[in-house]
Amino acid sequence: MSKMLVKLKLKSKQEVKSAPRQRLLTYFFCQSTRPELNNAVSVLRGLLYLLIEQRKDLVRHMQKRFETVGRQLFEGPNAVYALREILSNMLNDAALSPTYLLVDALDECTTGLPELLHVITDTSLGQRLRVKRLVTSRNIPEIERYLQPDSLGIKVSLEVRATHVSRAVAAFVDYKVRRLAAVLGYDTRLQAEVQQQLCDKAEGTFLWVSLVCKELERVPLYRTREVLQALPPGLDPLYDRMMGQVLAQDARTVAYCRAILRSITLAIRPLQREELAVAAGLPRDQFHDVQAVVDLVSRCGSFLTVREGVVSFIHLSAKDYFTVGNGRQVFDSTPADEQGRLTERLLDEMDSALRRDMCGLQKPGVRTLEATSRVWDSCLPQIAYACEYWVKHLQAGGHPCSSLLVDGGKVHSFFQKHLLHWLEAMSLLQKMPEAILALQLLQTSVCVAESMTVSNIVHDALRFAMWSGSGIQEAPLQVYYGALVFAPEQSIVRCQFRQEMPEGVHVKRGLEEDWGPLLQTLEGHTEKVNSVAFSAEGDRLASASVDKTVRVWDAKTGQLLHTLQGHTQIVTSVAFSAAGDQLASASRDNMVRVWDAKTGQLLHTLEGHISGVTSVAFSAKGNQLASASSDKTVRVWDAKMGQSLQTLERHTQIVTSVAFSPDGDRLASASWDKTVRVWDAKTGQSLRALEGHTDYVWSVAFSAEGDRLASASVDKTVRVWDAKTGQSLHTFERVGWVGSMAFSGDGSRLLTNCGTLLLPRPALSASASSPQAPAKTIFVAERWLTVNAEDMIWIPADYQPSCTAMHNYYVAIGNGSGGVLLLEVE
Repeated sequence: MSKMLVKLKLKSKQEVKSAPRQRLLTYFFCQSTRPELNNAVSVLRGLLYLLIEQRKDLVRHMQKRFETVGRQLFEGPNAVYALREILSNMLNDAALSPTYLLVDALDECTTGLPELLHVITDTSLGQRLRVKRLVTSRNIPEIERYLQPDSLGIKVSLEVRATHVSRAVAAFVDYKVRRLAAVLGYDTRLQAEVQQQLCDKAEGTFLWVSLVCKELERVPLYRTREVLQALPPGLDPLYDRMMGQVLAQDARTVAYCRAILRSITLAIRPLQREELAVAAGLPRDQFHDVQAVVDLVSRCGSFLTVREGVVSFIHLSAKDYFTVGNGRQVFDSTPADEQGRLTERLLDEMDSALRRDMCGLQKPGVRTLEATSRVWDSCLPQIAYACEYWVKHLQAGGHPCSSLLVDGGKVHSFFQKHLLHWLEAMSLLQKMPEAILALQLLQTSVCVAESMTVSNIVHDALRFAMWSGSGIQEAPLQVYYGALVFAPEQSIVRCQFRQEMPEGVHVKRGLEEDWGPLLQTLEGHTEKVNSVAFSAEGDRLASASVDKTVRVWDAKTGQLLHTLQGHTQIVTSVAFSAAGDQLASASRDNMVRVWDAKTGQLLHTLEGHISGVTSVAFSAKGNQLASASSDKTVRVWDAKMGQSLQTLERHTQIVTSVAFSPDGDRLASASWDKTVRVWDAKTGQSLRALEGHTDYVWSVAFSAEGDRLASASVDKTVRVWDAKTGQSLHTFERVGWVGSMAFSGDGSRLLTNCGTLLLPRPALSASASSPQAPAKTIFVAERWLTVNAEDMIWIPADYQPSCTAMHNYYVAIGNGSGGVLLLEVE
């Protein structure tokens, strides 16, 4: 793609400056079985390429971004959003001719489909009168949900009339038969017979026509009528016939073909030729040459296809045939048993191939990207699938795979010998986040009662991979160097592989005895982190920074999912909606931005504040969003439509914090005017002003039942109020400067950055009025992480918290250097 850009860039300066206003057509045909055709990034790249090919002057929209970002524009987790922005700029170009976008087989886009649907259905993506979009797809709910009535009330339907399909298939038959006639020498009469038979038996299925024509190409001319009449109508009967032809070969070929068809059916993704030989368990001495594998694939009927070295089913219906149809006869036992056998084969192949420095890098500092050419010259491509997916197959096997997990079993042996080699391989394949997810999945699969040793090893391996994963991902051999050298003394991995440590390197002092609560340090921000927030499910973490960006992380692996750019000043606050589908960010640029939390796409830019925005909060239902500002106002927005609903104007100084009541009916705000105000969230009416603080009020929070409201002030007090009457229930004196605060789940305590405050009886919520067994409470109080109000871990100066967030037993700490620490308190 980058070469294409350079080529077009040179041409665009010399060619048409004002292109003729001819109609433009750009299209992409998705295909699930081909990795280069089954993802959103490829679709957008294809659409952009064809637009630029027809209108060279449009390259300027891509050129500007390319000069800034380089090749990363087309790669990585954020590529789809960058490409979407470029496509939008092109389609909104004032000089654009009427343009048609066609995306065929949308249901076969297996990676990034939600992101692609967002792009296709975005009404701002080109002017309605000039840009038309045509989509074909199977009518599946995931896609239909996005094709809701637009602003004109037009409902898009994926249902197609039978007459339309029949005409299209007839045209396809005519094309295919004319080609057959030209190549095989059909006379006019035979050509007409073949065309009629195909139309009669196709049953509206293009694939049936394609497969039959492929078979007719191999048939002697004199047998054409005989074979054609014997071919059954419909796909399943045709597949039965093809299966019969496979089983009619010699016994050894049949056995190998069955093994291949089993493996392709069970595989999580299409397999490279080298990987197929491993997954199917083909004898190495006979199939060491990939051409022998390709020849065997060709003997599996017409079920499979090979494109650019990737073996896959000819169509999704073929996989269905082997999964739930008569093709199940290729399996010798239950699917679970077959998964178990496949897992064993994958483990055996890794056991044979994995070793230290398997790509001959030699130097410990060689980066992963520098090793790419060596990877493909090694044996790693043969076991790439095994390395990435063996755990998923083990889990899919269920009970039949349990014997692999027992102490002394195959997994135990594999980890004792090859754990570090496997992590090195995953780094070389640029799959370290997947390695962490695999270990997490494996941890859930181990029965502790039967596999105590394996359970401990897996847990330790997971901590090892999470703690050192970023270093291993950057330089594969660091798994034997930095990762081992700095692992805690009692780490099982360190003890097991002590002989792999570099000679002459010893940590004399300061090494941890065992794993602490710190799971990972998330690096990426270049300046202080102002705000961190977990999603409700705890699977994602968002951070807002002085560097003007918001970052979204996978809270399980630490992988950066999105970098959200757009704010032009410091980002002050970030919040997830309760459903986790939206993310709001506030900035000193006077803007609130609402993002799709899963895709990173900007949904709305909320304008209205005339000074910096200090805080954002979603209502529990996620339909409303509140923002507090230095302009002394609170604004309430429709979170779905991005429209302003209310402007609340009774504060006389900067508003610092906002919070919705759990039912969404009320809104509380804190201000430098020393007051807390409670508002009717629907009407915007001020219900009451809570007075008593003697200095700026910095934070507010409702209890889970919404009957109590807490406020924290620079006057070093925390006050608890009756949220309905406004009565002051209790004041905590000399607390310190409280920047963040929340009620415990049972309503009996206030968790603050200055410690846990036990609520006296008058201040308790109704549900907490009787004594209850305390739940574990975790909070960051100044320089300490506290558990159940007791100081547990002192936080060094390098990690001085600038903001914190908690979810269950996970703690995220943002610091002044731009790092985010992720801890687990067990």
